[in-house]
Amino acid sequence: MAKLYFKYGAMGSSKTAQALITKYNYEENDMKVWLLKPSADTRDGVNILRSRIGLEAEVEIAPPQSNIYDRFRETQAGHCHAVIVDECQFLTPQQIDQLRQIVNDYDVPVMCFGLRTDFQTRLFPGSLRLMELADCIEEIKTMCDCGAKATVNARISDGYIVTEGAQVVLGGNDSYIAMCHRCYIRGIREHKKIRLHGQN
Repeated sequence: MAKLYFKYGAMGSSKTAQALITKYNYEENDMKVWLLKPSADTRDGVNILRSRIGLEAEVEIAPPQSNIYDRFRETQAGHCHAVIVDECQFLTPQQIDQLRQIVNDYDVPVMCFGLRTDFQTRLFPGSLRLMELADCIEEIKTMCDCGAKATVNARISDGYIVTEGAQVVLGGNDSYIAMCHRCYIRGIREHKKIRLHGQN
């Protein structure tokens, strides 16, 4: 029986790499994968999904107004063995419902990779709906610079943690760092200068 999976982790936890490796493993066994990402994710180009370690693949885009279930029924049903979605936090709750419906109606597994919470530690709407609907929820772990498990996606501007602003601001190591909650709160309270990875 197919399941809906939500595999979440903080920034830098290799979510995209794991999504692409999962795709490769299916295809190595002559199975077809439908790879999707929301249109909000344009960091690597419109139709490219790229991990920090260099893995990449062509991907189909899902704008917020699109019906993923209808697109699956029209273009994938009958020859797709798995659906993999990266950056799933940017999907609408309705699109998560549509992914759930694919699992139910077509018995095709759907694996969603993404962030659980934003830079203010609030659930993204897509992630919230996945927490409500997914059969399997798995954390992909990464570490804070202090060595503890990172759970917060801290947004950094001019070296300091940002606590206000739009929920969606695209960026990678140039704008975000994964932190444990203790370091996150300490950084805010002490107005500590934060060094982003890959910067001197």
